[in-house]
Amino acid sequence: MHVFYTPDIATSPELPEEEAGHCLRVLRLGVGDEVMLTDGRGYFYRAVISAATGKRCQVRVTETIEQEPFWRGHLHLALAPTKNMDRMEWLAEKATEIGFDELTFLNCRFSERKVIKTERIEKIVVSAVKQSLKARKPVVNELTDFQRFVAQDFPGQKFIAHCYEGEKPLLQDVLEPGKDALVLIGPEGDFSPEEVAQAEAAGFQPISLGKSRLRTETAALVAVHLMNLKNAL
Repeated sequence: MHVFYTPDIATSPELPEEEAGHCLRVLRLGVGDEVMLTDGRGYFYRAVISAATGKRCQVRVTETIEQEPFWRGHLHLALAPTKNMDRMEWLAEKATEIGFDELTFLNCRFSERKVIKTERIEKIVVSAVKQSLKARKPVVNELTDFQRFVAQDFPGQKFIAHCYEGEKPLLQDVLEPGKDALVLIGPEGDFSPEEVAQAEAAGFQPISLGKSRLRTETAALVAVHLMNLKNAL
């Protein structure tokens, strides 16, 4: 059954315009056809198309289904976007399929990209939520200055992955199941020494993701996968 993202379904029994277009013009569904909806907040809704006119698709909800969480805690990934946005789009898709709660882009000293439009990332995340049959959509945040970000108060465990010398435990060895977790991933040129020092002063623990040198999006996906596996229900 086709799944459609309808964040306002609890108050408005109608598909958003883009979802309605896909439903009516691409899939050619019509009145009386059954569809599955998700609000991205933990619920699925079985529904029947009740009216289809032009670009509008109204539905009648027949059943509300709460989806149990797939993992514990709030899993947050923050990273410097790469110059090539295709790599960030790939990451957003795969990380959503695996499962996490929040994505923040960081403006770091050595960042290759200083401006990012999140509209495209949002669409990819929504598509991945539907494809992977999840009822919870990750939050996608705008580009945020590194210094301002790490100075905020975050509950749970906080980690920073960097490539500078020194003893650093593996992320999987220090993650505590059930706790909120935030992992910082730097740009291709890594975080600056000053940024690492600032993060450590703010309570972020330096960690390693293994011996291989990883690209930004690969390191980010490894971090998401480890957080998810450690907290899987």
